[in-house]
Amino acid sequence: MSSARDLLPILFVIAFFQLAVLQQPIPDLFNLLIGVLFVLLGLTLFIQGLEMGLFPLGESMAHAFARKGSLLWLLLFAFALGFGTTVAEPALIAIAEEAAEVASDAAFIGDTEAARDSYAFGLRMTVALSVGAAIVLGVFRILKGWPVHYIIAGGYVVVVIMTALAPEQIIGIAYDAGGVTTSTITVPLVTALGVGLASSIKGRNPMVDGFGLIAFASLTPMIFVMLYGILI
Repeated sequence: MSSARDLLPILFVIAFFQLAVLQQPIPDLFNLLIGVLFVLLGLTLFIQGLEMGLFPLGESMAHAFARKGSLLWLLLFAFALGFGTTVAEPALIAIAEEAAEVASDAAFIGDTEAARDSYAFGLRMTVALSVGAAIVLGVFRILKGWPVHYIIAGGYVVVVIMTALAPEQIIGIAYDAGGVTTSTITVPLVTALGVGLASSIKGRNPMVDGFGLIAFASLTPMIFVMLYGILI
């Protein structure tokens, strides 16, 4: 019921503009309804899976690393988590492939399959490295108790500077890369890591210190991808 309630506004918008504004019947209504049922089922199972698996897993591992007391292993885990979840993001794979196609059509890279694959792979690796670095920075912030807003503000100053230096063909891709990294796989695990770590450290408040890692994961890809554009 909760998933159905979340989907209703989208269905109302589509139905209103299709029937009232475009004044056209909804095409292939039967298959559309079947598709909506699949979306409803998938969304329900996904949310249930997050609550049963990913959130508890991330929090339990954060507690375990905090008890272990090894900063090196904690930071290595944070980097690996950020890198691994980002490489697997379907949205990042899609935008990297689309960016490679557009770059090839614009003669920004060679018009060959190998050139497009290399560009898309390099873009994905750059974003994944940036998210890994972002999670390391976020974990270090939780450990030290640094205010999140100062780091975020400083990061966006760097983004503005990089925007002035980067080739214009890469700027839009870089800005979008900051959004696609924070999607279905990355967000649950990274959020659980931050909350679990803040809960495990004396003097840290999960509400104040446990959140903010996703903001780092959105910020650093913009910087790294623009740097990637400058270097290539």
